[in-house]
Amino acid sequence: MAREFGAINLSQGFPDFACDPALTEAVSRAMASGHNQYAPMPGLPALREVVAQRVRAGYGATYDPDTEVTITSGATEALFCAIHTVVQPGDEVILFEPAYDAYAPAIRLAGGIPVPLPLRFPGYAYDWDRVQAHLSPRTRAIVINSPHNPTGTLLQDTDLDVLAELCDDRSVWLIGDEVYEHIVFDGQAHQSLCRRPELAARSFVVSSFGKTLHATGWKVGYCLAPAALMVEFRKIHQFVTFSTATPLQHAIAIYLREHWDKIMGLSAFYQAKRDLFLDLMAGSRFVPLPSQGTYFQLMRYESISDRSEADFARWLTQEVGVACIPVSAFYEGGDNHGVVRFCFAKEDETLRAAAHRLRGL
Repeated sequence: MAREFGAINLSQGFPDFACDPALTEAVSRAMASGHNQYAPMPGLPALREVVAQRVRAGYGATYDPDTEVTITSGATEALFCAIHTVVQPGDEVILFEPAYDAYAPAIRLAGGIPVPLPLRFPGYAYDWDRVQAHLSPRTRAIVINSPHNPTGTLLQDTDLDVLAELCDDRSVWLIGDEVYEHIVFDGQAHQSLCRRPELAARSFVVSSFGKTLHATGWKVGYCLAPAALMVEFRKIHQFVTFSTATPLQHAIAIYLREHWDKIMGLSAFYQAKRDLFLDLMAGSRFVPLPSQGTYFQLMRYESISDRSEADFARWLTQEVGVACIPVSAFYEGGDNHGVVRFCFAKEDETLRAAAHRLRGL
């Protein structure tokens, strides 16, 4: 629709600016050096090693790169494989809505039953009492997403406390979607499941180089898990993808070793874009909800229209020329709170042009 109507596209979650030239040059060098055949099924050893090193430095968690780290064709493949590793027909899997739309289909394909629980609107906080009420002998796994897409909220240290208590003495696995781990704002820390040994022992932790390196089209991610879980995970991964593009893995391994300072600057980079977008939207009839991480900003629009979120998003694209995503698309039941999601991973000029149109409403 954005293409059809010539709208400024703040909908899908990808940048409209280039990744670091040092990264693309590293890919070219890898290809010219002959790294064009299959990589090992679990991933290039050099890349698995640097991932393990960075996880240890960042979260104090030790993962064996040989047996507990697997490189995947994007985070979505890793999530799919993790779900299919532990979910059997009839198993229930708790997830939190609004939810990334890959979770429920993967659960159903494994024969499982999604159990969607709403985050508390408007702050999108976890309702752990509701989680406890829905835990049953059939509960096989819980999917946790932080920083959270689409809301931009963060799992707090106190949330990990409650999660650990709920899982204690239960045979429940955790699947952590942490693809925006390096995009956290206002001095807060990303609370990875890796930080708690009692949670890490039952967790698949998934992340994405595409989000971190402004290269979403490369579809390179990874999964961390204890060795016994990873053995089973790799049985799925082997027949879903087998291995991920070899020159991309070489390039990422080199880049992470040589340019980690740029990864550490990612939060400040995107916080500046969030703040610019909020400043540009000040005085508009949109009301922002807090964005603590990711590169998404939710906006309430009830003072502008009483349309449903989907209808409002269509109208905004066609008539105003700015594309967004209705948050109702992230609910199984299509709940409507009058909120849409804008992606601010865009050039400053793109954000200025979009905000100029939006302020006119």
